[in-house]
Amino acid sequence: MNSRERLLNSIRGKETDRLAWSPFLAYFWDYQPESVRKAGQLQFLKDIGADPLFRGFCTLITINYKNSKVIDRTDGIHRVVIHETPVGNLETRYTYTANGNTWFITKHPVKTGEDLKVLNYLNEDMVIEPDFSKYRKGLELLGDEALLIPIIAPEMKSSFQSMIETWMGTEDVTYAVYDYEDELLACLDSMKKNSRKAVEMAVESGAEAYIFWEDSSTGNLSPAFFRDYVADEISTWADIVHREGAILVHHACGQIKGLISEMCKTGIDVIESISPPPTGDIDIYDARKIAPDNVSLIGGIEPTVLLRSTLDELKAYVLDIMEKTGKKGFVLANADSCPPGVEIEKFRMISELVSGRRR
Repeated sequence: MNSRERLLNSIRGKETDRLAWSPFLAYFWDYQPESVRKAGQLQFLKDIGADPLFRGFCTLITINYKNSKVIDRTDGIHRVVIHETPVGNLETRYTYTANGNTWFITKHPVKTGEDLKVLNYLNEDMVIEPDFSKYRKGLELLGDEALLIPIIAPEMKSSFQSMIETWMGTEDVTYAVYDYEDELLACLDSMKKNSRKAVEMAVESGAEAYIFWEDSSTGNLSPAFFRDYVADEISTWADIVHREGAILVHHACGQIKGLISEMCKTGIDVIESISPPPTGDIDIYDARKIAPDNVSLIGGIEPTVLLRSTLDELKAYVLDIMEKTGKKGFVLANADSCPPGVEIEKFRMISELVSGRRR
């Protein structure tokens, strides 16, 4: 099998010639030498002997507004994004941290019931159109050698999870469930209508698999909240994706031990970025015991283990995962991200293990 065939068979739960293995290079990639980055991730993954899997390769829609506008200003490490609407404005503040090469939200824009009404207007004012140009260009350049998985949802995740991460923050969403229930539900309804419209458009791309960056974790979402506010939306996406014969991948990079059963009921085909502590809270082989056979798994290697282990320690760690999970319905990967300091020799060693060339 080539890498693309191996990855597809793995996430479809079919037989493969060997265990699929594709490291998640988020954060790591930004710190590589310019010559490596210029050659591209496909070449890097081929050089280390891994299977090129491009998670969240691109979006498949564009978003504009009829009567609202977005103002985006950056001043050094500070950034302000203002959504101006005829019924009020929403302001988000970000701060950049060089260590993580990441912009973190330091002020969420929605605090009150009135703010939720503004957000509701913004969503009703949204214009969504399909745009497959990046995906099609990617297929031309990488399609025969890699599996490209584009993003399917307009908020990149479910509406309620977006409310938690982007618009309100965990604490204020929890209060809003009780204090501003009507306003919250009206806003979520508008967001879900937009997400359904976007997914209906996205599947026209003909992609074989789609992903959404749900970031599921009981660190910010209870199983009850997942059942009440998230599950129905993901189930709708799964129905649309399956109608086209494609695969739906649920990115879940946090503490999901208490959510796996609920996640699998939505109709998803794959859970991606499963990790033991400290990044997550469950080993991949224990997740396999909870998830039904028709849900494939991606992950297993804890990022700090990848960073701190010696080659011998990492070898024993990976062999243990391989022996306990098998190769069907499983793609071996570091979960969610890769620390910049990981030695490339470690990737090559894992490639040798999955291919049967043990040192």
